[in-house]
Amino acid sequence: MGEMILLHYKEDIPLVIVRPTIITSTYKEPFLGWIEGTRTIDSLIVGYGKGRLTFFPGYPKSIVNVILTDMVVNAIIVSMMDHANQRSSEVPIYQVGSSVRNPMTYTLLCEFAHGYFTKHPWINKEGEPVIIGKAKVLGSMARFRRYISIYYLLLLKGLELANTAFCQYFRGMYSKLHRKISFVLRLIDIYRPYLFFKGIYNDMNTEKLRIVARESEVVEMDMFYFDPKVIN
Repeated sequence: MGEMILLHYKEDIPLVIVRPTIITSTYKEPFLGWIEGTRTIDSLIVGYGKGRLTFFPGYPKSIVNVILTDMVVNAIIVSMMDHANQRSSEVPIYQVGSSVRNPMTYTLLCEFAHGYFTKHPWINKEGEPVIIGKAKVLGSMARFRRYISIYYLLLLKGLELANTAFCQYFRGMYSKLHRKISFVLRLIDIYRPYLFFKGIYNDMNTEKLRIVARESEVVEMDMFYFDPKVIN
């Protein structure tokens, strides 16, 4: 809707449309791994590192459509520079993501997350490292519901009954598990359309922009980098 309004009212004002995929932390600027708050897929990864998630819902071989923050910013700046004097009625659209140039599957994401938190464990409020195991990749909502029912909901129901029978003796344990399950269900409900999405984003126009930028004597690509292939 926003794009349609811009196209309708732009008249002869230069306009480009940049469509990033899921935006995560940074590659270089302001420093490696910078992030402000945890949103989108970051919430799942942090939940796993804290020991609150033991699985990742999503098709194991599906591509995770993510891109780094500073690359999105650089793509916006370079596209503005390239089309600053544009007076054409055609509006270029740039998909900025990694699913074509540097694809990563959900299985690989789980391996990276496990490797990182094994070497750099999350420190809890008691000052102790959180030990995590390898996450399971649940390839369908049916598998997710079975997993939740067997490993979480049955235990929660048992604790609820025991808590009632023993005069709220297990209230703390029950509340902690209830919060954990609510956290998981809320995340899955929010991000379900992305976790089970099988498509990729064509970034042909963005690659053409990268080529133009590299051949230009004006753009310093070391500073305005936005090629996801450099991500190791």
